[in-house]
Amino acid sequence: MEATGAERPEPEVVVAEDAAAARRRLAELFADTARAAVAARGRFDVALAGGRTPAGAYDLLRLPPLYGRVPWRRVHVWFGDERCVAPDHPDSNYGMAKEHLLAGVPVPADQVHRFAGEGDPEEAARRYAAELDAAFPPRGGGPRYAFDLVLLGMGGEGHTASLFPHSPALSSPLPTAAPFVPKLGARRLTLTPRAINDARLVAFLVTGGGKAWAVRETLRGQGPDEALPARVIRPARGRVVWILDPEAAAGLSGE
Repeated sequence: MEATGAERPEPEVVVAEDAAAARRRLAELFADTARAAVAARGRFDVALAGGRTPAGAYDLLRLPPLYGRVPWRRVHVWFGDERCVAPDHPDSNYGMAKEHLLAGVPVPADQVHRFAGEGDPEEAARRYAAELDAAFPPRGGGPRYAFDLVLLGMGGEGHTASLFPHSPALSSPLPTAAPFVPKLGARRLTLTPRAINDARLVAFLVTGGGKAWAVRETLRGQGPDEALPARVIRPARGRVVWILDPEAAAGLSGE
């Protein structure tokens, strides 16, 4: 039976000394989780976040000492979301991850699972769902899409991955979706809450004062979940860790 919202553990909040320290905390969490997953299950399934914020954490994983702490050949890389662009486009999340992480670590190429952002969005979402189903066969009553780690960021209005406020993807019964984002006039590809909330560990990395309001409202506010998509991320059996710099955590001060 799935845990109810009341039974789910509270999110863990880590406030680092500054943005650079927050990125290092995330990189260390990645390395520690990878080692533990491989020791327990022989592989490490991670869904990477895109955008600019995690790039510095990925850079750290390519360098000593963290590089040597990760069993890279047992790592299976997935993506939390993708823009509908070619993989060599400057806006591609895959392209960013390749530049800052994948080009410098020995993850086998067939263990990197990217969204085909250059193709038809609906077909790309279906293909990604099929890849997930093949990698995570049904288990007796347990979470289906049991990522060991899902990395997420958050926008100033509370979006995470490509789950934007009031998006129909928030309530999709499927593991992936290809929502249209009216504010951006664009299509995106994204994991849905169904897949993210099956994870063993979800880690948000959020930096900058422009996101302090969204952090406060997500963690302490009472508004509707669909207005703040990050609030929908509540793994039934896993942990959620928020790694913040002081500016992003400013709205939580005094509590």
